[in-house]
Amino acid sequence: MNRVLLNNVDHADLRVIAGHGVAYGDGVNQTLLLPTEFEAAQREYPILIRKDAADAYQAVALLGLDRDENLFLDETGWNARYIPAVQRRGPFSIALQRDERGGEPRPMIHVDLDHPRISAEGEPLFLSAGGNSPYLQSVSQTLGQIHDGLEIAGPMFAAFEQYGLIEPIDIEIKLDDNTSYAVPDVYSIAPDRLSALSGEALERLHQSGLLRAAQWIVSSMGNIEDLIARKNRRRASLA
Repeated sequence: MNRVLLNNVDHADLRVIAGHGVAYGDGVNQTLLLPTEFEAAQREYPILIRKDAADAYQAVALLGLDRDENLFLDETGWNARYIPAVQRRGPFSIALQRDERGGEPRPMIHVDLDHPRISAEGEPLFLSAGGNSPYLQSVSQTLGQIHDGLEIAGPMFAAFEQYGLIEPIDIEIKLDDNTSYAVPDVYSIAPDRLSALSGEALERLHQSGLLRAAQWIVSSMGNIEDLIARKNRRRASLA
């Protein structure tokens, strides 16, 4: 990794491939989701809750059933109406950095110059006349979505846990007599507990927007049927 602060002098001619493929890190069966994208993501993917290495809750989109399998990815790219932000950000990230005067740290865009998306054939980052290209503007919006989502995620899961909404679930998928899958160590929002909320808990979640986030997680589970259909189509095409 060769991560540096992005600027329009050193990187005036830098180009980035915006498409999607296994070579660019998209061959994954789960990817991180942030609360800021639940509304769009729940129309496409099952949203599951997992624990990370630090035993903290995080949301993920289920993309496939086998290891490194993304059923939304084929030779034409990523086929979905919405692509998760961490898969759209490419070689870019946000880091807090102070200016020379030692003021408040500001989020600044960094780029990994060793990332496989860096290519002479890709999208320009800066316009020839100066200013950011439409692609870089899109990247900036994506990074903002990630930055804001990471700040929301911790308090969101703390509230869900406080009101007893998170429950472990068993996902077992049987494709035929010889092929079945289990998705281990995952959680979801308990629909019955969510619908039973009242009083202070309901008011707090509603006013903070977290009630809708919980509802989007619940509604997203219907996408498991679409994932199974995608898996069956993929198996049929390989038969």
